[in-house]
Amino acid sequence: QVQLVESGGGLVQAGGSLRLSCAASGRTFSSYVMGWFRRAPGKEREFVAAISVSGGRLYYSDSVKGRFTISRDNNKNTVALQMNSLKPEDTAVYYCAARARLLYSTQTTAYDYWGQGTQVTVSS
Repeated sequence: QVQLVESGGGLVQAGGSLRLSCAASGRTFSSYVMGWFRRAPGKEREFVAAISVSGGRLYYSDSVKGRFTISRDNNKNTVALQMNSLKPEDTAVYYCAARARLLYSTQTTAYDYWGQGTQVTVSS
C-alpha cells in the first residue's frame, strides 16, 4: 500500500514556474514507477510525465517536453515536477501516481495508487 500526497500547486502568471512535490508513504517506494497526470476543466485526465524506478529514464508528453522536469529521491520517498514556462493551457489539477511495474505507462488505468491532486492555475 502506498499513500501519495501532493503539494506545491498555486496561481502563477504565464511564463512563470512552479514546483510540485509528491510525498509517498511505505518502504517500497523505490520499486514503483512514478507518474504525474493532470485533468483540466472539462477534459479527461492526461499523462504528463513519468520516471523509472531508478530515476534513470524520464518520459514526457509532447505538450510539456522541454518545459517540465520530473525527478525522484528514493531516500526521501519523494517525486517532483518542476514546471517552467507555464502556459494558461497548463491549468489543471495535477496528480501524482504510482505504478507497481518496471515499465512506465501513459495510461491512467496502469497506475495503482493516486494522490488527491493539487490545483495549478496559470493566468494569462
